[in-house]
Amino acid sequence: MTRAEFMGRLRRGLAGLPLAAQEEILADYDTHFADGAAEGRSEAEVAAALGDPGRLARELRLEAGLKRWEEERNPSSAAGAVMALVGLGAVDILILLPLLTGVVSAIAGLYVAAIAVFISGGGILVAGPFFDPPGGPLFAVLLGLGLMGASVVGAALLTIVTIWLVNGLVWFGRLHYRLLKPAIQSETYSERGLS
Repeated sequence: MTRAEFMGRLRRGLAGLPLAAQEEILADYDTHFADGAAEGRSEAEVAAALGDPGRLARELRLEAGLKRWEEERNPSSAAGAVMALVGLGAVDILILLPLLTGVVSAIAGLYVAAIAVFISGGGILVAGPFFDPPGGPLFAVLLGLGLMGASVVGAALLTIVTIWLVNGLVWFGRLHYRLLKPAIQSETYSERGLS
């Protein structure tokens, strides 16, 4: 593979990352080619030593997604980190994806339930005293406030659990990537006869 082919595939794989990050990464890999040429190695040898540009791009996108999650801690960055991890393919998709789908569905359902309880509590709070509820109007007001408060507490606890789950998935992905990386590098170098 030539330098231009490698850099083109790497650039296409990095699409979606901030432009400044793309340019920094591309400059770094361009430097590898320049250093290799200075040492008398061919472009094909340098490209082989660097590995598959598509996999490199997925790994770099994962690292950027994980870094964004660590800095921002919002639903968008969490989704980006999870999707980057799934895109890397470092986790057994046949096992993790159904589990992840079930967990995400359960969390989304619990959030919807918390919103429904909050709205129901608001309805009881506002309309309850006017419809002669059992226990009287004060009971309706307290019941409505109680339901709204319980839904807020439930949603807050659910948010904490969601953050823990995303952190656990990020930790697992980083651990898995660290375990795979030395094996991939040594395999690449031994196959190419490079040190």
